[in-house]
Amino acid sequence: MVATASMRPEQPANPASPSATRATGKFAWLLLAMALLPAWARACGGHPEQWRADIAAFAAADRAHPPPPHPVLFVGSSSIRMWSTLAEDFPGRAVVNRGFGGSRIPDATHYARRLVAPYHPRAIVLYAGDNDLAEGCTPRHVRNALAAFVRRARALDPGVPIAFIAVKPSMARKHLLPQIRHANALVRDYAGRHGVAYLDVFTPMLGPDGQPQPQWFGPDGLHMNREGYALWTRVVRAWLDAMVQP
Repeated sequence: MVATASMRPEQPANPASPSATRATGKFAWLLLAMALLPAWARACGGHPEQWRADIAAFAAADRAHPPPPHPVLFVGSSSIRMWSTLAEDFPGRAVVNRGFGGSRIPDATHYARRLVAPYHPRAIVLYAGDNDLAEGCTPRHVRNALAAFVRRARALDPGVPIAFIAVKPSMARKHLLPQIRHANALVRDYAGRHGVAYLDVFTPMLGPDGQPQPQWFGPDGLHMNREGYALWTRVVRAWLDAMVQP
C-alpha cells in the first residue's frame, strides 16, 4: 500500500503580517509627503517673480507723480488694488495704494524694500491671506507669513504702526470658512502679542447664520462692491483715528 501526501493549498513562504502591511503603507505615505514638501513650500512662499511688472509700474508712477510724504500705505492683494476710492474714503489723510493682483502675504514681504521703504509710511494697512488659503496653504502659514512681513517692514521702518485686515468671508470661498476662521484666530493672537492691530472685518461681514453674505460682493462673489468697501472703511478709519495722527 502506497501512502499519499494530503493535498493542501500551498502557503506563501513569508506572509506579511497586517501590522507590517500598515507600516509599509505609512512609510510610503511618508515618502510621498517628503517628496511633495518642497513643492508645497515653494507654492506657499508666493510667486514674487510674476509681480515684477506691477512693482516696476509702482516705481514709474512714483517718478511721474511723487507720492505724498509719510502716507498711510495700503498693501496687499486685489482687494486693496481694487479699492479705487481710498483718497475719498479717508479725507484729510495722505494715502498710497500698493495692492497688486492676486498676491499673497509672502509676495508683499519679498518686495517690501520697494513697497515700504520708499514711502516712510505713517502707518501700513495690509490685506492678504485668502489667496494663500485658496491655493492650499494652511492657517498657520498665514500667521507665519504675516509675522515675516511685520519683521521685514519694521526692519525697514522701525516702529511703524501696522494693521492687518482680517481675511474676509467671501461668497466664492465659503468652502474655506473653517480655514479662514482658524487663520484669523491665529493672526489675532499673534497681533495682540506683537503690537499689530487686527482689524476685524470678518465678523460684521457674516450674517446671523454665521455665513458669508452676498450684499458685500460683486458678481464674482469674491471682490467687494461699494457696500463692502464702505464697511472696511469704517473699520480702518476707527483704527486710524484712534492710533495714527493725520
